[in-house]
Amino acid sequence: MNKILSVVGARPQFIKSAQVSRALLQAGIHEVLLHTGQHYDRVMSGVFFDELGIKVPDYNLGVGSGTHAGMTAAMLPGIEKVLLIERPDALLIYGDTNSTLAGALAAAKLGVPIAHIEAGLRSHNRAMPEEINRVVADSLSSLLFCPTGVAAYNLEQEGIRDGVRIVGDVMYDAILWAIEQPQATASSVLAGLGLAHEQYILATVHRASNTDDPHNLSSIMSALGASGEAVVFPTHPRTLKALEEAGLNPAPNIFTIEPVSYLEMVALERSARRIVTDSGGVQKEAFWLSVPCITTRDETEWVETVESGWNTLTSTVPERILEALNLPRPEGVPPQFYGDGQAAQAIAETLHG
Repeated sequence: MNKILSVVGARPQFIKSAQVSRALLQAGIHEVLLHTGQHYDRVMSGVFFDELGIKVPDYNLGVGSGTHAGMTAAMLPGIEKVLLIERPDALLIYGDTNSTLAGALAAAKLGVPIAHIEAGLRSHNRAMPEEINRVVADSLSSLLFCPTGVAAYNLEQEGIRDGVRIVGDVMYDAILWAIEQPQATASSVLAGLGLAHEQYILATVHRASNTDDPHNLSSIMSALGASGEAVVFPTHPRTLKALEEAGLNPAPNIFTIEPVSYLEMVALERSARRIVTDSGGVQKEAFWLSVPCITTRDETEWVETVESGWNTLTSTVPERILEALNLPRPEGVPPQFYGDGQAAQAIAETLHG
């Protein structure tokens, strides 16, 4: 393939795209980058492009936030128009967002081959919008780049065998890059809060099942407040709005801060005593950085992190969260489930043919 159209729209996709774009360039593949605008403001989008060295998108649809149906519908005509203009050899999509779904649908309707990075992940919970997005994207894709053998097995169980490649996780490529950057060794955020290494819990909440359910959100905040420890809480705009609407005031030990850049987040993760999150990406980053993780969900796509003892599923039950915060630290270092840090290169080589 000589020409690829890559579709991104959310923070985790920017991180993955940075690694893959470098590999595509090295492989001599011309990449056209389309940003849907799903995450659109400075702290949720622009700073990531600057910090990760991602080129200015060739196209930006500026879709912004909205309902799942509304966002997907708004993206479809824009992606279709770019596909017709650029005539790429394939469309490259990442993960499980509405941008992923819209890209897959638009390309499939035009007969453009689809390559899906992070194919095969399953929570087996169809109530999650992300699960619908990834199942549909996988069913339409010609090349399915799996981060693990478990992901490939999930596809096989659904009858998808052709085009499946186990390449490792491009986010592991990214974390190896990030820890070599000088900005990732210390955080001005910590200095500003007067906190030091392993003197705090890092927490994130962003999934709709938690932010849009006042009971779940209240339960998580209650547990964090009852922990008695300093909690650094980078607050997603949707989460901040949900807290205000639910009338929830974070306890004095919870430091709510604006969303941070990727390298700042890595710095905060590396120095935390524990991480509490509902983010798939943060679960993996905690695992790679050898920081025990507590996941406020009933299930996870990243089953290896749980089976190895580095991640504990607690749902949003305060007692379970508090208990998990005080579990003994796993011995040794996390197993290497997610490849060798060369996933982006493997993807580029496959696309190049």
